[in-house]
Amino acid sequence: MSSEPIYLVTGAAGFVGEHLVRHLKGAGVKVRAMVRKPAQAEALKSLVDEVVIADLAQPESLPAAVEGVAGIYHLASIFRQEGLPDETFYDVNAEGTRRIFEAAIAAGVPRIIHCSTNGVHSDIDHPPATEDYPFKPGDIYQETKLAGEEIASEYFADGRMAGVVLRPTMIWGPGDDRTLKMFRMIQKGRFFFVGDGGTLHHWVDVRDLAAAFRQAMESDVNNEAFLIGGREYVSLRNIANEIADQLGKPKPSLRVPVGPMMLLAHATEIVCKPLGIEPPIFRRRVGFFIKNRAYDISKAHRILNFQPKQDIAGEIADIIEAYKSDGKLA
Repeated sequence: MSSEPIYLVTGAAGFVGEHLVRHLKGAGVKVRAMVRKPAQAEALKSLVDEVVIADLAQPESLPAAVEGVAGIYHLASIFRQEGLPDETFYDVNAEGTRRIFEAAIAAGVPRIIHCSTNGVHSDIDHPPATEDYPFKPGDIYQETKLAGEEIASEYFADGRMAGVVLRPTMIWGPGDDRTLKMFRMIQKGRFFFVGDGGTLHHWVDVRDLAAAFRQAMESDVNNEAFLIGGREYVSLRNIANEIADQLGKPKPSLRVPVGPMMLLAHATEIVCKPLGIEPPIFRRRVGFFIKNRAYDISKAHRILNFQPKQDIAGEIADIIEAYKSDGKLA
């Protein structure tokens, strides 16, 4: 039996989780992937050394997942899903964090890298923000991710577990279907700004984020939080223009006032949610256009030696190439 250490990745079936798995395997690291569903396990078997089916909401399933691992990358969470009660978000994103930490302690796991989100800071009034910027989560996902981060920090602070918290900025990269709609709308000339497009956005390439997770695991830093972002933050207008240029399409110019769009989103949510229908527009989607998300990543660079590999133009080029390769963009 191999004596090489093996590392657990929770949430390995997700976009970030799969990229982290691929990054670790590319670096020669043995990986155990934790997923909730058998179908997810089948999809990962060819990528990792071991797959375990476990659920943060089922504490009895966790000991087998954490047994014998040299460290845990804790990525698993419930993202933004309509129709779920707030209690479910708390149970997985907050209490699920506590459960995985307790199971890890019982198994003698030495280190956990916990994935939070830049959303714990929400809109940045005076960008760029550092890790000390006030917390002001704006929805149930961000609230429960903050609760999970605070639980993790309690374990780190009192010495029950070693590790750090990473707060990724806005994540994108090859294969990310969450940004596909924006690229398609720009390609078809249908993209519009809510507001003037001057809002600052700070993206991080998922491949750089994966590298940051490994750097955090390999460090001996404890009980710190790190914002992990790309080389620069720029306006949404500049991002849309760069995408349009690379697609050979006209730059988007249509602008819609913020007030009416926010009222429409609020009214749509009121009507649709009681009926169990996913609203066609959400206030948080409007927030994409009006909230500043710009960060100072110098702490991660200084302490973790984190360094994004390329600029925004290069990241956009890779995303477009992947979409075209997959037949998602003409």
